[in-house]
Amino acid sequence: MVRIGYTRPPGVGDPLACERCERQNRFKALVKTAVFQPSDRRAAIVSRVALAAFLTFAGMAAHPTSGAAETLLDALSATYSYSPTLDAERARQRARDEDIARANSGYRPDINASASVGREGNWTKGQGNILNNHSVSSPRGYAIDAVQPLFTGFQVTNAVNAAEANDRAGRETLRQTEQQVLLDAVTAYGDVVRDQAIVKLNENNLKFLDAELKATQDRFNVGEVTKTDVAQAQARRALGQSDLDLSRANLKSSRAIYEQVVGHPPTRLVEPNPNTRLVPRSVDDAVAIGTKENPQVVQALYSEQAARFTVDQVRGQLLPQAQLEANWTDSLDPSEGIDRGSSASLVGRVNVPIYPQGGEVYAQIRQAKHTHISLLQQIEEARSLTQSQVVQAWAQLQGFKAQAESDRASITANTTALEGVKEEERVGQRTLLDVLNAQQELLQSQVNLETTKRNILVASYTLVSSIGRLSVSEVGAASQVYHPEVHYQEVRNKWFGIDITHDDGRREHIDVPERPIK
Repeated sequence: MVRIGYTRPPGVGDPLACERCERQNRFKALVKTAVFQPSDRRAAIVSRVALAAFLTFAGMAAHPTSGAAETLLDALSATYSYSPTLDAERARQRARDEDIARANSGYRPDINASASVGREGNWTKGQGNILNNHSVSSPRGYAIDAVQPLFTGFQVTNAVNAAEANDRAGRETLRQTEQQVLLDAVTAYGDVVRDQAIVKLNENNLKFLDAELKATQDRFNVGEVTKTDVAQAQARRALGQSDLDLSRANLKSSRAIYEQVVGHPPTRLVEPNPNTRLVPRSVDDAVAIGTKENPQVVQALYSEQAARFTVDQVRGQLLPQAQLEANWTDSLDPSEGIDRGSSASLVGRVNVPIYPQGGEVYAQIRQAKHTHISLLQQIEEARSLTQSQVVQAWAQLQGFKAQAESDRASITANTTALEGVKEEERVGQRTLLDVLNAQQELLQSQVNLETTKRNILVASYTLVSSIGRLSVSEVGAASQVYHPEVHYQEVRNKWFGIDITHDDGRREHIDVPERPIK
């Protein structure tokens, strides 16, 4: 299997890159024209050159190189191509595909060949221990045996059906693994973006506290404030430095987790938007979709189907078995006086079980029935669990959205309060501690907003995952995706071969249309 990972080279198919190249070409043309123009027109052209240069570099500053920035879709695509967890589950699914080929082998003949070679000597003695006869021979030969099942009590048919159902259940396990891997990537992306914003907020807060400390020391030098005010400013500045150090440590931790999940360090991450296109309109719609499409539910349905076929498979041991046996034997120099001997046989054999294996088959049937009942209950358990997960994800998403509105209102109010406290402190109606407290409250509300934005992002994708629709094809993160059907179709009826690679270079993927997040 070849990993699927397609990245566009910087500038290829990028309208911003094409626009930058066009502006740079116009700039070069204007420069060349200015050099070779008469002096009476050169001044005007130089002005145009300067204006073009300004617009060119201003545009480049406004639109950085596409290869330098990374969006959430880029991160999801990279995770999909890199994830060893996903690759391991794909390999396990391909191994499950072989169970179908193993079950189908019950329809086919069992053919074996054997050969022998030896050396034999015979001696006979009469009375007086006199040697009467002596012969030496070199017998050798070969045999071919074939057994073709004719009727197995439907055991092979049910074994194939059970393997097919288990294979479909395995695909849901693969889909569940893909959802978890992508959700981990979204979480890691949101954590890095959040921690980067918090570091910037703490850096700005430290600059503010430095300025306040310097102003307080200057006022203390002229006797306007007391030593207590200076100590308060110093203490708050130390707290700001501590918060900055902690936020930087958190950022390093988030970056390490991002690299572990995505496969490369984060580079100029673009602030993501929550997934609104795949989120259902109401919680009832979400529950209805989730109880039908969630991988846990679908997997439970296929597992129950496999258990039902397993009951019929085991019951087939109580039915008659019929098979056709063929044999060909060819012997050379088998004994003295015989140069060659051959034999062939074709036998039809029927076996009717009366009390098979001391009653073990009956116990196996009862055991299989109990297993089937347990898997029936697991279907209801999976549906109940999915419904609970969907409702929780929906409630969290709505709660975080409301919290974001409160955080924005808090920032607006704290900004106004800080400005007012600073003005009142200048005229002696407020103390320095009031200013520092107002600044701390503003910082806390800004940090709360960044945390809430990250929570909204993760909650939206968690909801999409809980309804079973979080995949690279659904979110539009890849133009080609891995498809287990390719390997399944290749091996399910395969008779020979031990190679697990494709000689013709095929890969397990399908093309999907691009559907960007709105």
